[in-house]
Amino acid sequence: VKRPVADKAEVDGRFADDASTDIKTPQEIELMRASGRIAAEILKDLQEHAKPGVTTMELNARAIELVGLRNKQLGGVKVAFKGYEGFPAAACTSLNEIIVHGVPNKVPLKEGDSLGLDFGVTYKGWYSDTAITIPIGEVSPEVKRIIRVCQESLNVGIAKARVGSTTGDIGAAVQQYVEKEGYGIVRNLCGHGVGKDLHESPEVPNFGKRHEGVKLVPGMVIAIEPMIVAGSPLLRPAKDGYGYETKDKSLTAHFEHTVAITEKGAEVLTRI
Repeated sequence: VKRPVADKAEVDGRFADDASTDIKTPQEIELMRASGRIAAEILKDLQEHAKPGVTTMELNARAIELVGLRNKQLGGVKVAFKGYEGFPAAACTSLNEIIVHGVPNKVPLKEGDSLGLDFGVTYKGWYSDTAITIPIGEVSPEVKRIIRVCQESLNVGIAKARVGSTTGDIGAAVQQYVEKEGYGIVRNLCGHGVGKDLHESPEVPNFGKRHEGVKLVPGMVIAIEPMIVAGSPLLRPAKDGYGYETKDKSLTAHFEHTVAITEKGAEVLTRI
């Protein structure tokens, strides 16, 4: 579940430096690595079960079941999103024009849909956060393309997540790639730090200017998550009360990884 940032001071397309970023120890990152692996494995399972005729409520129930199994095996595993700021489910399920925070429901998925799955767990108190957008059955070339571009924009952002770079370097790289491909960037939602809390400093916008923002140092853990649209980036609340959808009903896509900043580069904690 992503925190809106429209109430934050934004100057010339960048966000103010935040010196309160929490730095994790190697031992804490090891726990986050385990948390990320659990989230990634469950998200992969949900992806495999998301087919025409299946409901997002069924996917949510499966997520809860799988978290319970992991908890029996390992101990200390809990769903991350349910109850966070009142969110009623374990997974965000966002269809087509809904870009994030969609609430699972009883409506069957249809051939041609695109589905955003956003999921996380806590393991021994440490959060992980990851998301993908997937095609449901056979989809149009437009759906395939926006999914491909969004996934690649995440890779572009991760490549900039290294010691000495800034959050602005990440945002600028994502923005340049996405806009070059003809898509828009959502500006009032962003990535964030991850740790003992689901949303920590720093904020990680998907746009900005190189060398601006917060400097990346070893021990930071951040969620990088491009959110892109085929039309206007203007959003409005969805009918479910939690999701955000494009005002013009244009297609959306969203990908996310939890990433640790290390001396050797970016380590993706939510990749199997």
